Amino acid sequence: MLSEGVILDVAREAFTVIIVTSAPALLVSLVIGLIVSIFQTVTSIQEQTLTFVPKIIAVFVTLMLLGGWMLDKMVEYMVKLWGNFSLYIG
Repeated sequence: MLSEGVILDVAREAFTVIIVTSAPALLVSLVIGLIVSIFQTVTSIQEQTLTFVPKIIAVFVTLMLLGGWMLDKMVEYMVKLWGNFSLYIG
């Protein structure tokens, strides 16, 4: 029978993989947003849509550079999860 500890371990590892793989794109978006906000404050430009284009470009470049690593992490987790599948159904 599947114990609560095993379920919590699988969930914890899933959340860890989610956080680790999403962190680079989120951090880049945060930094670019902060830089653009400071630029807008200094220049008194109040255009609401100004932050979107730099963020989209930066996140796209981040995904291009780190996408392989992110995919490797997710595949590694899924292989481990499917490899232990017989333990989960027993």
